[in-house]
Amino acid sequence: MARYTGPKTKISRIFGEPILGNGKYLGKNSNPPGQHGATRKRKQLGEYALQLREKQKAKYTYGLLEKQFRNLFDEANRRKGVTGEVLIKLLEARLDNTVFRMGIAPSRPAARQLVSHKHITVNGILVNTPSFQLTPGDVISLKGKTANNTALTSVIRGKNPKFSWLDWNEKELKGIFISYPERESVPENIKEQLIVELYSK
Repeated sequence: MARYTGPKTKISRIFGEPILGNGKYLGKNSNPPGQHGATRKRKQLGEYALQLREKQKAKYTYGLLEKQFRNLFDEANRRKGVTGEVLIKLLEARLDNTVFRMGIAPSRPAARQLVSHKHITVNGILVNTPSFQLTPGDVISLKGKTANNTALTSVIRGKNPKFSWLDWNEKELKGIFISYPERESVPENIKEQLIVELYSK
């Protein structure tokens, strides 16, 4: 499956945010990457550059490549509602992102691996497609053998209480995708309107 496999810290330094990983190295060196780093004289970014930058940030944050992201945007554009907000909802409804949000995996790449290695079921059916779109009411759980694997269950940290659109039962190792989240509930610093403007050109 296609995914970004390059240096994560470099990407975080481009945006100045820990969008990949925990960003522990940003404190040591938060300068933009490149030979001259912070000493390079940068022009103020134009409208197109700002829009492109925001799209790249969203792609790296959720672990999508261009074709996947464009297809998801087209789907958001077909649905009713504000396109930018619908796009964020569809990104949040991806199976790998939901596994991460529920605390089953410590990061989105780890969640993607859990799904692709056939450790996750949706409504009792094994699903190994990270981009699988969940719908409200779907039940996400660990496969039988995985639930008994202490190496995998030991990293489960549980759901953050602020993610109210998800439910997680720690005893049963089972969660529910209750509803699509409202935009203000999603913590990612993404200006989705700029992405809509970019694709609308």
